[in-house]
Amino acid sequence: MSKEEDAPKVFRALKDRAERKFARVRDAPLHPYGGSGPQYGHFFHTVFKAHMKLWKYQQQNRAKLTESGLQRSEIGEIASRIGQLYFNQYLRTSEARFLLEAYIFYEAIFNRKYFDGSAKDRSIRFKELRFYARFLMVSLVLNHVEMVKLLVQKFKELVDYSKADFRRLLKFRDALLTSYHKNEVKFAELTLDTFRMLQCLEWEPSGSFYQKHSVEARENGGQADHSITSGLIDVNLMADMTDPNLPPNPKKAVLYRPSVTQLISVIATVCEKLPPDHVMLVYLSTSGTSGNCSTSQMENPKISRKYAMSSGPANNHHEQSNGFCENHITTNGDSDQYFKNSLSLGPSKNGDSDNLFPGDIIPFTRKPLFLIIDSDNSHAFKVLRGAERGEPAALFLSPLAPSFKNSIGIDMARHGSQFTFFLTAPLQAFCQLVDYNLTSDDMDIYKNVESILSTAFSKWEEILCTSTELDLVWAQLLCDPFLRRLILRFIFCRAVLNLFCAREKGDQYLPVCLPEFPDSVGVNSKAVQPAIAEIAEHFKVAHCFRFS
Repeated sequence: MSKEEDAPKVFRALKDRAERKFARVRDAPLHPYGGSGPQYGHFFHTVFKAHMKLWKYQQQNRAKLTESGLQRSEIGEIASRIGQLYFNQYLRTSEARFLLEAYIFYEAIFNRKYFDGSAKDRSIRFKELRFYARFLMVSLVLNHVEMVKLLVQKFKELVDYSKADFRRLLKFRDALLTSYHKNEVKFAELTLDTFRMLQCLEWEPSGSFYQKHSVEARENGGQADHSITSGLIDVNLMADMTDPNLPPNPKKAVLYRPSVTQLISVIATVCEKLPPDHVMLVYLSTSGTSGNCSTSQMENPKISRKYAMSSGPANNHHEQSNGFCENHITTNGDSDQYFKNSLSLGPSKNGDSDNLFPGDIIPFTRKPLFLIIDSDNSHAFKVLRGAERGEPAALFLSPLAPSFKNSIGIDMARHGSQFTFFLTAPLQAFCQLVDYNLTSDDMDIYKNVESILSTAFSKWEEILCTSTELDLVWAQLLCDPFLRRLILRFIFCRAVLNLFCAREKGDQYLPVCLPEFPDSVGVNSKAVQPAIAEIAEHFKVAHCFRFS
């Protein structure tokens, strides 16, 4: 048999082998604490190796394979699978280089139009739609706004063009576009709040980052024609996209609608693997349940469930000589208080309610813990303070209900939680609160306000770092840049909501931090209130606040 006849046979064998290996990791946990981390790490290596071997073989034998009937969509499918593997590995390791590699492959597929002509084949069309969805997710995480806009437009055009022939695609389009607006793309099981928190815990690239210029095909042929079968993807482009000045991202585990058992298992594994002088951040966002709440409160369908955990350096300096800290252990003997109220994680497999109680968290306070709870029953977790089993915990608890100047048109399922919004994008959350619609004409105002807030944050940071009244729990967290940013944004959020005159009276509309911050960064302090007033003046919404 000639080499020309061998090439298609070898290609099919390599493709079948790669598919079989991929099936072994298809359902692997997309986080580094799945219980079989090293095993899945080995599987990923073998799967990736098989796909790269397939990719290189089709590059080297492109002419022979094309003559034997190789379709461009098949090339795109291989590249898309490699991009998917890279993105999944990014989710498991939090290493930005894998995210960048995924983007390189997806961008090449997009520019080379590998799936063009898919209207003739329904199976290819669905592969193209899946590609767009995954490319959207990668672009969202990288915050490539222009590419996101372009992909959404292309996606809509793709489905609208085919709707006469593919009625089933209409439901698929509506579901996915709705998910996009929530940033809840089902392929990655990532909700808007999780997406915001995920980006908040990633290093932001410098101005020199991602300076490479993408080459796009032109109809007049002025640039390279990617419709030809070159199939070349420069896998070394990642070196040009990586910012060498940034340290590694903290490891993160993103869990979508886990059971209580799964959640506790992952938290336990994180605690077990937590390096010295590190702190575990646990972020929970879900609806709450209480013995005194109504059914409507317990089963709020507009609050989606999402969870994210991250461990990062905190440079703890504990003065305890052993693992016990008797001053932080409750002695009243009332253990029932830790199991009265809970967070609802949804129905379990056997139909029972799957609820997370404050008492479920207590065992993990043997290690440094920073707990952020965004829920309509978050205040139930106040009882954790004083119940620690070795390490005083730091807590941010959301308001039990949001506040808005104009609540009409605010869909929490679509816009996400207000509290998480303040922690991840404080100025945008401020504008949402006061119903200020930003336009392109407001960019100068927005930049001025950003400068005001940045100056205020620097001042608050200095106050906290030099305060003799700051609790040691917060002092040790200030050493980490991600946690420090969350602390400063919480101070801003709490002050804005306290001063907001349109909110209803009651502590349930205010966030809680435990232990308390010093009065020097309190709502009425000289360092905080004037900054809020200045921001309100710039946006011409000072009438929405009560300033002393």
